[in-house]
Amino acid sequence: MQIPEEYGGLGLSNTMYARLGEITSQDGAIAVTLAAHQAIGLKGLLIAGTEEQKKKYLPKLASGEHIAAFCLTEPGSGSDAASIQTRATLSEDEKHYLLNGSKIWISNGGIADIFTVFAKTEVVDKDGEFRDKITAFLVERAFGGITNGKAEDKLGIRGSNTCEVHFENTKVPIENVIGEVGGGFKVAMNILNSGRFSMGSASAGMLKKLIEMTAEYACTRKQFNKKLSEFGLIQDKFALMAKKAYVMESMAYLTAGMLDRPGIPDCSVEAAIVKVFSSEGAWVCVSEALQILGGLGYIKDYPYERYLRDCRILMIFEGTNEVLRMYIALTGIQYAGKILTEKIKEFKKRNVKVMWNIVMSRLFGGKPPSIGVIGQGGEVHPSLKESVAKLEQNVFDFGKTVENLLMRFGKTIVDEQLVLKKVADIVINLYAMTAVISRASRSICIGLNNHDHEVSLFYILM
Repeated sequence: MQIPEEYGGLGLSNTMYARLGEITSQDGAIAVTLAAHQAIGLKGLLIAGTEEQKKKYLPKLASGEHIAAFCLTEPGSGSDAASIQTRATLSEDEKHYLLNGSKIWISNGGIADIFTVFAKTEVVDKDGEFRDKITAFLVERAFGGITNGKAEDKLGIRGSNTCEVHFENTKVPIENVIGEVGGGFKVAMNILNSGRFSMGSASAGMLKKLIEMTAEYACTRKQFNKKLSEFGLIQDKFALMAKKAYVMESMAYLTAGMLDRPGIPDCSVEAAIVKVFSSEGAWVCVSEALQILGGLGYIKDYPYERYLRDCRILMIFEGTNEVLRMYIALTGIQYAGKILTEKIKEFKKRNVKVMWNIVMSRLFGGKPPSIGVIGQGGEVHPSLKESVAKLEQNVFDFGKTVENLLMRFGKTIVDEQLVLKKVADIVINLYAMTAVISRASRSICIGLNNHDHEVSLFYILM
């Protein structure tokens, strides 16, 4: 989908890729098979591959003649990717690496022809010392020495292939290094960061289909001489599902739009936010749908229970939500810390003016900056002025909260995981508010059909 046209692909933008994700996500196993191939399996080649590598491999990966897989996780290495043990040893003639090790839970592992594999390599640092660093390799099954275990018997996404992959003295030409030797960790993080945003549109697409099927049932099933759809508690569940789907879409396409800007924009935090919100929202909403369906949702003869099983993996793969919450919070705090460093230094030096300003800001707060409410030239529609003011105040208050946390904990904030979780949750909600305000405002400004429905839903959200 996103392979450039000159290599035989469609050359789709991130926004177009997200739209197709809404369709493919209606079958979880198909969605995972495609994503393992495109979003992570061959993504390293797109991000950091040489022109020669792209010409050699991308055409067959675009046509489907070759399938790709992403090999990072190991028996003793999951969220801590830096602890992998798979090793690549440079040959004496320095023409190839010998790859040895095992990877687990590899999507497409049993059917892939091309593997993006991460392994420890010995590199010489700037001080002349030998150190182990991760390097990314493009490995063909045809190189030999590659075997895989049986397909895992999974709870969900059962139609996708997941298995262990073993490398035993696999000869990998030196020209198949992706990026720099020793630069594989950065490649791995860039691959994972670039693909997470699409989980928002995929979750929303799945959820909209589930809402459609559940609504059909609720409008025909009668209890106490009334349709299920007429009961307030059932309507509340549909409102929750519609609300979550709206936010997922809004966040996903806002992020996709930013990723489609010229250059190489860093949207890793935004993508992580979309992934966390959408995966957890999908789980909640599927559970609510099964509550509406009752016993019907629990029977394997019907499709509903599969949605529950399939969506549970979303909170685990491509970075667990716990790890991503730490990433979201610490990345933002790191940025804030740089800004506050000088202020804290002056405070410690007893700079009277700085100390006075800090004290006054604590006592009397301050006024948040205004986003503005003019027309549609990048501004918010005037009818949403009250909601914009709430967002502005929340952002302002959050900034003060982060400042207080840094003053209190300093560098030890990295160990305060329960505090960081709250920080991440606030950031996720602020980004959600920003996305839905932006979307609702645009819908009003361009006179989109049913924009009044969006605005009504927007006020439920706010």
